[in-house]
Amino acid sequence: MMARKILTKNFFDRKAPIVARELIGKFLVRRIGGKKFALMITETEAYDGFADRASHASRGKTARNAPMFGEAGTIYVYFTYGMHWMLNIVCGKKDYPSAVLIRAAGDITGPARLTKKLHIHKKLNGKRLSRRTGLWIEDWGVVIPRNHIQKTPRIGIRYAGEWARTPWRFVVTAKKEEKKEARGR
Repeated sequence: MMARKILTKNFFDRKAPIVARELIGKFLVRRIGGKKFALMITETEAYDGFADRASHASRGKTARNAPMFGEAGTIYVYFTYGMHWMLNIVCGKKDYPSAVLIRAAGDITGPARLTKKLHIHKKLNGKRLSRRTGLWIEDWGVVIPRNHIQKTPRIGIRYAGEWARTPWRFVVTAKKEEKKEARGR
């Protein structure tokens, strides 16, 4: 069994679609008070650069999306629909806006449910993934077979035209028994 390894800036310093795919099977770890929660990431979406019409950065830098222009491994948390927080991890080079939205982890499906359960909110926005901030991602050596990861268009972005059809959503499609087997590897 592989030792648990915290993912560093180097892991995230790549194109968002590559990072989004490779985050599947990694563990989102959150420390809340004295308790630590670790959930395997099972669904992600990539948003990459100025040309991506679905990206918050498609119209340039704003106060809201400023963390997307930060260093790889920066946390980008934004508020949507007047009630939900969304967790993104910045990817690629500084000043080039790209990020991966964490859509599901463990048995929690839906990015708003995930942030609610793990108490992820604006206080983390712009901070780095680390034990110090209480939010980080670990590699436990779990390997999800490629044929158990579905690549699909992203969700809820019809306004983005052709970019809505870009297959930058990655989701585990394996049965629960197969997921349990993968966790034990």
